[in-house]
Amino acid sequence: MSDLQPPAQPDGAVAPRLVLGSGSPRRLELLGVLGITPDAITPPDINEDPRVGEVPRVYCARIAREKAAAVIAGPDDIILCADTTVAMGRRIMGKPADAGEAASFLLALSGRRHRVITAVCVRRGARIWQREVESRVQMKSLSDEELNAYLSSGDWQGKAGGYGIQGPAGAFIPWTSGSFTAIVGLPLAETATLLTAAGFPVWQRVAA
Repeated sequence: MSDLQPPAQPDGAVAPRLVLGSGSPRRLELLGVLGITPDAITPPDINEDPRVGEVPRVYCARIAREKAAAVIAGPDDIILCADTTVAMGRRIMGKPADAGEAASFLLALSGRRHRVITAVCVRRGARIWQREVESRVQMKSLSDEELNAYLSSGDWQGKAGGYGIQGPAGAFIPWTSGSFTAIVGLPLAETATLLTAAGFPVWQRVAA
């Protein structure tokens, strides 16, 4: 990760544009907690398949970097990208392709603890700022009724590991350790630090 010294700004400079490289409504909502509305939302289209032997944290960090690199923006724009994955040991559980894969993920997680890793990458020109945040989550043992009802809800779609803690699946999670906002998809403390380092006026937005 690059150092956290922000680039020098000329006096009276206009705040740089912020481009969110994610179509996740959860990440947009979390930015809104900080009073931030991106100037543009341009989700990149990249191959998110894990490499052979790639471990979850390395995978997550790589995907966040590749997303940031793939976003087309102006030379002084600040690009914010993130990637979240659920990990059971070395197994990477990304977004399920269908309800069958979601069921497979949820059955593997049922009654066990797992890790949720979110990598955040900020790019401004050629400079990169990046952090990975790892949290722990306990999922209760799921009954057939709970599993089938959740799958029928469709809430699993587009969510790493086949569930979202901020939705109905929150009823399956009796315990967490670490950053709750990272589990949702964007760790606010680390994101604010990275954006500030890149020269984005985070705290002016919060105070507005």
